[in-house]
Amino acid sequence: MNRWQIGDVAITRIVESENAFDMTMLLPDATAENIRKEQWLLPNFADEKGAARLSIHALAIESRGRRIIVDTCIGNDKRRPGMETLHTSFLQDLAEAGFARESVNLVLCTHLHVDHVGWNTMLVDGRWVPTFPKARYLMTGKEWEFWGPTQDPAIGDSVRPLFDAGLVDLVDTDYRINDELWLEPSVGHTPGHVSVRISSKGQEAVISGDLMHHPIQLGHPEWKCTFDADPDQGCRTRRAFMERYADQPILVFGTHFATPSAGHIVKQGSAFRFRI
Repeated sequence: MNRWQIGDVAITRIVESENAFDMTMLLPDATAENIRKEQWLLPNFADEKGAARLSIHALAIESRGRRIIVDTCIGNDKRRPGMETLHTSFLQDLAEAGFARESVNLVLCTHLHVDHVGWNTMLVDGRWVPTFPKARYLMTGKEWEFWGPTQDPAIGDSVRPLFDAGLVDLVDTDYRINDELWLEPSVGHTPGHVSVRISSKGQEAVISGDLMHHPIQLGHPEWKCTFDADPDQGCRTRRAFMERYADQPILVFGTHFATPSAGHIVKQGSAFRFRI
């Protein structure tokens, strides 16, 4: 668990899993050989053998009396092709961090991929029910327009039950939650993907979502992600994000960046680095 304070906004990271593995399924160019060339990634984001470290985590935010979860990982009991069915202590860890599920009043999905919506629901007596029963679930209308007609398993067990319960709010990609939190469109990975901006008392932060998955993409923003809906747009969005936030006093939270997950983007030649 990690905690940060951005002015009056408190941010807590709750980890579901963190591992080192071959990342070429996600980023074909991120071979062990190429990762070993980037010594600045050691030891936090890669190991000596060239395996990349990635995290699946949620960010719990306290702002203006609201208790917000940004992205809800994979979730327990979710059967996914090629993935292990999880039975983790995520909800207990969340409660120990001060976010008992009944206390959460907003869940924000940066997009609707499997590893960002899993704990939207939980299995109770053979049915998928909302994990956070007192929360509104926020997602963009463009994202739901894309995923709603599909038969994706994650949509079926982790998103549609929220609509059935009447808990979903569909919003624009620039929606403002309050004066401290708002969305910024960052499309490419998915059609309605958003990042989350935070500003309080002169301090600034941004949650990237999946416009980048690993710090190595700062060094190679042109590397395409296998799971981008529009890989070319993904590259343009990623570079624009880096140009916007490089060399600024703005803390950047990588949604899949391994511990410590937050740092600053710095410009280096025609590329960038992540400084923690």
